[in-house]
Amino acid sequence: MQDQILEILYKNKGKYVSPTEITSLLNINQDDLEKNVAILEECGYIIDSSYESGIRLIESTHLILPYEIKKELKTNYIGHKIHYFSKIDSTNIAAKKLAEDGAQEGTIVIAETQTRGRGRRGKKWISPTGGIWMSIILRPKISPAEAPQLTLMTGVAVAKTIKNKFELDVGIKWPNDILIGSRKVCGILTEANAKFNTLDYVVIGIGIDANVETESFPSDIRKNTTSLKKELGEEINGSELIQDFLKIFEDNYDALKKGQFPEILVEWRKLSKTIGSYVEVHKQGGKIVKGEAIGINKDGVLILERDNGTLRKIISGECLHRKKP
Repeated sequence: MQDQILEILYKNKGKYVSPTEITSLLNINQDDLEKNVAILEECGYIIDSSYESGIRLIESTHLILPYEIKKELKTNYIGHKIHYFSKIDSTNIAAKKLAEDGAQEGTIVIAETQTRGRGRRGKKWISPTGGIWMSIILRPKISPAEAPQLTLMTGVAVAKTIKNKFELDVGIKWPNDILIGSRKVCGILTEANAKFNTLDYVVIGIGIDANVETESFPSDIRKNTTSLKKELGEEINGSELIQDFLKIFEDNYDALKKGQFPEILVEWRKLSKTIGSYVEVHKQGGKIVKGEAIGINKDGVLILERDNGTLRKIISGECLHRKKP
C-alpha cells in the first residue's frame, strides 16, 4: 500500500493531491490512508498533509527502501523481488532460507544494518547504518566448479559501478575485495548450494561502505577501510547506486550464462590491484605463502611467483598486499 501511495505522490511531486483522489484510486478509506502516510513518515519521507490543500511529497527518504530501488530500476529480473529489513542478523542467511523455499532467481535481501554480517572464512563483517548490505539469489545452470566465476563477475560489476558513477580509483584485490586506492570499500561473499554435482542456488552477498562513518570502526579495521562518503566528502544516494549496480550485475551475469566469462575475466584483470603486487596469502591452518602475483587463471586461481622462482597456485586464502622484500 505504501508503494502505491508513493507512486501517486512521486508522479505529482511538489504538488498537492487530494486525499479523496488517493483513496478513490486505491480503493481504501481515509483511516487507511492516514495510517500508511504515517508509516512513510516514520521511514524518513517528509510529507506535507493538509486537510484543505491535500497531500504532497516534499523530500524522499535516505533509507534504501524497495520502492526507492524499484522506481528507476532498469533490470529485467534482478531486484524485481525485494525483501527489506531495517535490521537483520545476516542478509545471506535470510537469502539462503528464501532460496531453500523456492525464491525466484534475482530475488534480493537488503538491510539497513546487520548484527551478524559475515565475510570470508567466517570473519565478522561490521555492518552499521549507512552501508549497503545486500544478498542476491541466483540459480545458474553451471557446475559447482564454476561457482568462483560468480565472485569474480560480481567484483567486476561493483568496481565498474563505482568507477563509472564516481570516477574514483577503484580496483579489485583478489579474490573478493573492492578497493579505493589501497583501502577496502566493499566485500563479496558467495555461498553455493549443490545437489548431485549441480548448483541448486547461489547466494551472493555484497557489503558496500556507502555512507558509513568509518571512524566508528575498531582501529585495526579503520586503517584499511574507507567509505564512498569519506572519499567524496558528501553522502551518496544509496538507492541510485543499487539501481546502477543491479543493471551492470545483470548484464554481466547474462553474459556469463552465455559463455562469455573469458571477456569478464579480461575486465577483472584490468581492474586488479593484486596482479603485479607482492602478496602474502594466509591459508587455513596458519600457513603463509608469499610471492609476486603474476596472474589469475580462468577458474579464479591466483598464481604466485615465489621468492625462489617457483610458481604456486592459490585457490583460497586471505590475500594481503605487502612491500617486496
